[in-house]
Amino acid sequence: MVSAKQLLSAIEAALLARTPPPAAQRVELMHAIRLSLPSLKSLLSYPAPKASDRAQVQSKEVRLPDSPPISLDDQDVQIALKISEDLHLNEIECVRLLVSSNQEWGLLGRDPLDIYRLGVGLWYMERRDLLTSLYMLLRATVLDQGLEGLEADLVAEIQSYLEDLIASGLRKRIISLIKELKREDPTGVGGPNSESYILDSRGALVERKAVISRERLILGHCLVLSILVERASTEDVKDILFALRECALEYTGATDTMKHQIIYSLLFSIVIAFISDALSTAPDKVSVLSHDASFRHGFNEIVMATGNDPLVEGFVNCVRFAWVVHLMLVQDGNDVKEITTSTSSNDMKSIFSCLEVIFANNVFQFWLDKVLRSAAYQNDDEDMVYVYNAYLHKLMTCFLSHPLARDKVKETKEKAMAMLSPYRAAGTHNQMIESSALPQETSEIAIQPFVSLLEFVSEIYQKEPELLSGNDVIWTFVKFSGEDHTNSQTLVAFLKMLSSLACTPEGASKVFELLQGKIFRSIGWSTLFDCLSIYEEKFKQSFQTPGAVLPEFQEGDSKALVAYLSVLKKVVENGNPSERKNWFTDIEPLFKLLSYENVPPYLKGALRNAIATFVHVSPIMKETIWRFLEQYDLPVVVAPNAGYTGQTMETQVYDMRFELNEIEARGEQYPSTISFINLLNTLVSDEQDVSDRGHRFIGIFRFVYDHVFGPFPQRAYADPSEKWQLVIACLKHFQMMLSMYDVGEEDSDAIVDESQNSSGRQSYPIHMQLPVVEIMKDFMSGKTLFRNVMGIVLQGVNFLITERTNQIYGHLLEKAVLLCLEIVVLVMEKDSNVSDFWRPLYQPLDVILSQDNSQIVALLEYVRYDFLLQIQLCSIKILSILSSRMVGLSQLLLKSGTASTLIEDYAACLEMRSEECQIIEDSGTDPGVLIMQLLIDNISRPAPNITHLLLKFDIDGPVERTLLQPKFQYSCLKVILGILDKLLIPDVNALLHEFGFQLLYELCVDPLTSAPLMDLLCTKKYHFFVKHLSSIGVAPLPKRSSSQALRISSLHQRAWLLKLLAVELHSADILDRNHHEACQSILTELFGQRHAEYGIDLDGSNYPISKSKVLELLGVVQFESPDITLKSSQFVSSAKYSSLAEDILSSPTTSGRSVYYSSERGDRLIDLASLRDRLWQKFNLYDAQSSTFQGEAELSEIREAIQQLLRWGWKYNKNLEEQAAQLHMSTSWSQIVEIAASQRISFLENRSDILFKLLDATLNFSGAPDCSLKMAQILTQVGLTCMAKLRDERFVFSSDSSSDTVTCLDIIMSKQLSNGACRSILFKLIMAILRHESSEALRRRQYALLLSYFQYSQHILDSDVPATILQFLSENGQEDEELDLEKIDKDQAELAHANFSILRKEGQPILNLVIKDATQGSESIKTISLYVLDALVRVDHDKFFLSQLETRGFLRSCFTSISNFSCQDGGFSLDSMQRLCTLEAELSLLLRISQKYGRLGSQHLFSMGSLQHIASCRALHLPVKGNMRRLDNKFGKNSFDVDKLRMVIAPTLRFLFSITSLVDTSEFLEVKNKVVREIIEFIKGHQLLFDQILQEDLLDASELTMEIINLVVGILSKVWPYEESDKYGLVQGLFGMMSSLFSRDLDIFSSIQSVRSEKADVSISRLSFSLSSYLYFLVTKKSLRLQVSDGATASASQQPTLALLATFLGILASALEKAAEEKYLLLNKIKDINELSRREVDEIINLYVSQDYAPSSESIQKRRYIAMVGMCRIVGHRSQLIMLLLLLSQNLMNIILVHFQDSSNAHDYRHSQKAITYDTSLDDKEDMLLLCGELVSVLERLESLSEDKTGNSLEVFRRLARSLKEMSLQKQYLLDV
Repeated sequence: MVSAKQLLSAIEAALLARTPPPAAQRVELMHAIRLSLPSLKSLLSYPAPKASDRAQVQSKEVRLPDSPPISLDDQDVQIALKISEDLHLNEIECVRLLVSSNQEWGLLGRDPLDIYRLGVGLWYMERRDLLTSLYMLLRATVLDQGLEGLEADLVAEIQSYLEDLIASGLRKRIISLIKELKREDPTGVGGPNSESYILDSRGALVERKAVISRERLILGHCLVLSILVERASTEDVKDILFALRECALEYTGATDTMKHQIIYSLLFSIVIAFISDALSTAPDKVSVLSHDASFRHGFNEIVMATGNDPLVEGFVNCVRFAWVVHLMLVQDGNDVKEITTSTSSNDMKSIFSCLEVIFANNVFQFWLDKVLRSAAYQNDDEDMVYVYNAYLHKLMTCFLSHPLARDKVKETKEKAMAMLSPYRAAGTHNQMIESSALPQETSEIAIQPFVSLLEFVSEIYQKEPELLSGNDVIWTFVKFSGEDHTNSQTLVAFLKMLSSLACTPEGASKVFELLQGKIFRSIGWSTLFDCLSIYEEKFKQSFQTPGAVLPEFQEGDSKALVAYLSVLKKVVENGNPSERKNWFTDIEPLFKLLSYENVPPYLKGALRNAIATFVHVSPIMKETIWRFLEQYDLPVVVAPNAGYTGQTMETQVYDMRFELNEIEARGEQYPSTISFINLLNTLVSDEQDVSDRGHRFIGIFRFVYDHVFGPFPQRAYADPSEKWQLVIACLKHFQMMLSMYDVGEEDSDAIVDESQNSSGRQSYPIHMQLPVVEIMKDFMSGKTLFRNVMGIVLQGVNFLITERTNQIYGHLLEKAVLLCLEIVVLVMEKDSNVSDFWRPLYQPLDVILSQDNSQIVALLEYVRYDFLLQIQLCSIKILSILSSRMVGLSQLLLKSGTASTLIEDYAACLEMRSEECQIIEDSGTDPGVLIMQLLIDNISRPAPNITHLLLKFDIDGPVERTLLQPKFQYSCLKVILGILDKLLIPDVNALLHEFGFQLLYELCVDPLTSAPLMDLLCTKKYHFFVKHLSSIGVAPLPKRSSSQALRISSLHQRAWLLKLLAVELHSADILDRNHHEACQSILTELFGQRHAEYGIDLDGSNYPISKSKVLELLGVVQFESPDITLKSSQFVSSAKYSSLAEDILSSPTTSGRSVYYSSERGDRLIDLASLRDRLWQKFNLYDAQSSTFQGEAELSEIREAIQQLLRWGWKYNKNLEEQAAQLHMSTSWSQIVEIAASQRISFLENRSDILFKLLDATLNFSGAPDCSLKMAQILTQVGLTCMAKLRDERFVFSSDSSSDTVTCLDIIMSKQLSNGACRSILFKLIMAILRHESSEALRRRQYALLLSYFQYSQHILDSDVPATILQFLSENGQEDEELDLEKIDKDQAELAHANFSILRKEGQPILNLVIKDATQGSESIKTISLYVLDALVRVDHDKFFLSQLETRGFLRSCFTSISNFSCQDGGFSLDSMQRLCTLEAELSLLLRISQKYGRLGSQHLFSMGSLQHIASCRALHLPVKGNMRRLDNKFGKNSFDVDKLRMVIAPTLRFLFSITSLVDTSEFLEVKNKVVREIIEFIKGHQLLFDQILQEDLLDASELTMEIINLVVGILSKVWPYEESDKYGLVQGLFGMMSSLFSRDLDIFSSIQSVRSEKADVSISRLSFSLSSYLYFLVTKKSLRLQVSDGATASASQQPTLALLATFLGILASALEKAAEEKYLLLNKIKDINELSRREVDEIINLYVSQDYAPSSESIQKRRYIAMVGMCRIVGHRSQLIMLLLLLSQNLMNIILVHFQDSSNAHDYRHSQKAITYDTSLDDKEDMLLLCGELVSVLERLESLSEDKTGNSLEVFRRLARSLKEMSLQKQYLLDV
């Protein structure tokens, strides 16, 4: 069984869409209908109470169907039994209602009465859903056939179900329900003890009687539609008649509009049944009533029976009218002879008797008074009223086409002509004043059937004028009824009918021709104008005759003229524009009677109303009307100091004031004033010249302001309709003034200090006043206009709803309220422009309103008014403005007690909008969009704000601590979540869905609302709506050609949804279970699940990967962006028009108004209305004197050109919006991909696979020709992120949940893409870089991606694990091909070769582009281009790129750039920093060339003068202040010095060191060449820099500083020995560093406890080695000899001694032993890692790994992997340290050995001519003995070093140590001897 709610949802989804429902929806609909047939057959029949069920409830344990037992408490039992009693409902069903209510709203903590009302309310909602479902099915088959969204076969299938239902008794059930539900018992409106109120779906209190009345009305509408689906049976017709008689008794004295509408539904059910059955238009519908003679006889007796109640008899007469037409049609269907020969038959008797009755009782007048003109009929459902009018049209057409009826009508006409007197005598002048309005019809006229018939026809076709099309019967009747009128009464009725028939262009044309021709002898246009001329001549003659009295107007003539003028008005108003301008060329007679006092005011009103329709005929006609008005109409006399004071002027003048106050006020009717203001409003609204800002209308404004609208509340009104017509005319005038003219700074002096004006009168001269300024001043000071407007508004929305529903003038009151609200909005939009200038006399309107909070509340409550959309829109706009100005608005609403009501009203408005089926083209008139925008705009405003209030955040406490419970609270949040959950009617609600997702996103990123909302959305019910990725996310986009607006919104919807999901992925607290599940759900939906057989294709082709949602989402935006560069010249044929448009758009602001506007999405669009107005202004179309066109042809050409330009503007706007939407979705897609890849990728398996697919897809699209530049930038950024994560993912441990162990394979092998995949990436990346449309910003990203790729492809093995350790692990690992390092190296070589091949193939274009960027681009792209060249050189083979760079002269330009470096601002600006970055990149490139190509590269660079260019670089000469260590660690005002150290000095020294390779390969005697000389000259030129570096403290030196010191020492050690003099002191600096370094203890080689110490001890070792190499060179090549020890005769030099070297050698021995032992122990731990306990593993991690990489929550398997990698890294450092220590020790031993050898050859040594000796005495026996003794012990330790522990071959090392030890022992022996 399908619930009523599910049935309704299925029907709405399938039948309300604009497009045919898909097959799945259609199947679902049919399935739901079939399952619901039992409920529809037994409509609203529910199980009655049972004693057994009552006992079960009282037992407090109830078992519902398909559910476990439910326990009840005492309160539950009482409520369930109370519901059962009040509704006559089964007790178990009542328990079900309570359970459902709890599921829907939550009942915990609620009052018992509220629980009762919610349960009952739910029951009535289920009933309403079922009735609405039935109504929609009936409507679909009757009214919606042929609509675009419905297919004929679907309608036919539904109709077959409905026919079966009706045949099974559904119609009888409906009729009985209409009668039963009105009874006062539990099955109806409730018994005397029943609760009178229930709670509806939004929690509002509703009267039960109102709910029942609405159900009865829906049933009535269903009854009407059911008769159109299936013919009514004889019993049905009788039942309906009895029900009508019973319900008609309610009409007497009833104020409930719905009761009247229920009666109308019963009445029209009978009318439709008779007419449709008799006509039998459908071939498949068999007539039922027409073929049953017995029924006709029996029903005739029933219907002709008279009753006592006149109202009931009136409705029965209406049935009799339909019955007689039915009988006539039946007789027409029988044999003609039967009619002529059997005139006394029963049917004919019935026809004649019926005709007599209906004409005797004047049924037409009853139709008019009680039905057609009633407020209930006019406010009924529009579709139903259309059906009613359509069948009234059929009824009258059939009636008037029948001979018997025509005879009766003719008889009635003759009777009316005979009974009515021709023309009444004229009344006196006083009588005319006392009865100034149109006189009421006499009772004699009112009962004449012929007059009523004419008015009845008028009423039908006035409501539905399109029914006249092709209706010859009515036009024949018109000709008949227009003949031979002998009195004004029938003439007026006939002319009224003509005015109704002229409501369409076709009807207007026919009526014009009828009155223009000679069809009627006495009726025609000539009669109208002749009569006007005759009276004008009479008045004119009386004026010319002294003492003559003005003639009186005949009452008949005045009424006839009014009727004529009404016809004239309709004809001109609805006539074809091209034809009507030729119909009435001379309208001057319409003006001539306006100035005469004796002309009745109602006639003047009719004249002005007719004149007003001519304003829009042509511009010339408009000017003519202005001229005639000034010539003939009454003047508007305003005092010089105008202002309403309640006093008249001393001299009485017959003007509009006199007519208003002296003539119309006496009769309490104001047709003349109303028409006067309306005519002027029409003329003013058509004015295009706004240059005088309305000054020429100030007299009119003062009259309206002071004399009409000011005192209007105090006037008496005979007719309430006229009161509101007068108010509307005034308000329309004020609204026009505000909308046409602006206020600004130029009005800053337009104020008068009234405190200085003791008289209280306005002293501002009228000639200086402006209407708009006066209105603004009034509102901003709370004066007359403001008070009257607010007086109208303060009547309240409930009063307006009541009046609109129950009163004829309700629509006028509605219009007045709308104008009031529009005026308030206009004032609020303008008051900020002048409030600063006008204070303190005038305040902004919000300040004025806040003086009385009830005013604000009244304005905001109109959002509840759903009869007129514009009123809701104005109320929403007012709240939007107030919320932006009033900080405490939400608290104000709370204090007023209206906050909860307002919350429900806004939620109801939003919900109602979401259920609409019609698209609202203009989003500015969409209440749902405005509410969404209101909520979004207020999010960031001070808390608590309107958004917090309407979404039910806690505004009494901290907003951020709110516990959102939309289930329990009806608010906008609940509605929005419901809308976004279902996404129904997507084509209509597209903007609601879009802004709904945007609202949730904005709330999730707001600091205050983020936590509560994200906690709500992460629950399983919502999961941030990730389910929509499968529906709207990857659905095809609507076509641009047919639904571009929907296409744009669809893109934005997906964008905001992706952003919302990205927020959750980024900000979610993963420790929270709900958030964890939400993130997992999002990632699973985005990336899907991989199949085991899918993976990276080893060949790089035929990549078999299933497409995931994330790639499908990217595919959505993979379309060519629409063209927004299309010029207007391509749309218009003439260049002058396009150039005119270009001029307007290039200077968009004129007179403070812009031709552009910002849309609700923030797009800058062309304001088409403003563009149109500006174009017309340019053409001077409305200035007749300066008009430049010569005729109609040119005018038509201009109109066509403007239309073409507007079409171009519309297309431009849409294309711009679509492009912005595409970029928006692309950005959102990139955000969620980057966040998922960078933060949540660990949730997924096959991560490298996913990242590759993303990278591949982004490269494909970014290189495509239809990818825009901005899109390419976005996608390239995503590619960068994916590439970076791919690099990370190679060595991220992938745990195996089935094991706790790790293997060497885990650490050796990396998750590297195949060579084929890598080649694919590189090729597609190059194609993307070489795309046709590009920019520096895009190429910067592409170059960065290229560099990242090179990094990825060049490091296939984990860089943290040294190659020696990898070899060790592979040798000790398993016998497996995957452990073959040679194979890995081979693959790496193949990839490198493949990369180079691709680069070489595309070498020319890629090099051209990169070199162009490196030489001509901005500094930022120069820098990264140089690094790209660096990378290209790095992968070069066969010197390809080197030759390309040489050929293009790039290297010389690079040197020139270095030598021309300038830094004019001291290096503190951004430009200087960018220039420094470029310089660093240039130096790095030179270094790369030197390193890559070895001696050839260095020699080539040297030959190009590289050292001279670098030496001349000004960056090296910028001062570095202070100590380098301090600079490197401290940023601030010395930041440039830090940058210089890192970006200039270090790269320069690296390059200089690389050039020294040329020295290394030279023979000793050849070194005094150009290379050495230039390096030495460079050193001398920068001596200060070298000195400063050599003086650095080694202990606290940073990593960068240590590198620089090493470079300096390395450079000096290679070239400085060739310098003959030492006047620069660099040798002393080196010796000093040696002495300082060699004299340290073992702590100089720090332990392995920290990462920094690992690098530091290697740096110290390398520095020591460089110094020892320099010393060895001096000793061996320069014959330097060291002292044995420091003695009293020591020189001032700081050169080390042999004793110092021996001591340092001992330190090295200890360091070697310690390092070797540590390495050995770590290797053993690595091998036994799986045997270690968790505690031991944790100790290793604490020692060797940063805690950031090893959270304690990781599994033991993961922690073992982390510990193993950490130990491998340390082992690598230890191996490097051991190697350096061994080399250093070897150097020291060689130096000592040379000295020992020389002591044995002292004679030869002393005679050496080239020796440089400072102190070579070795005769100190004691020092020598100590030296030899120390050396022996140290050398023995070095000999004992283990090769297994050090990991190096020590054969040569031990031989050297052994030789030195033997010589030491020998020397010791000789000294002892």
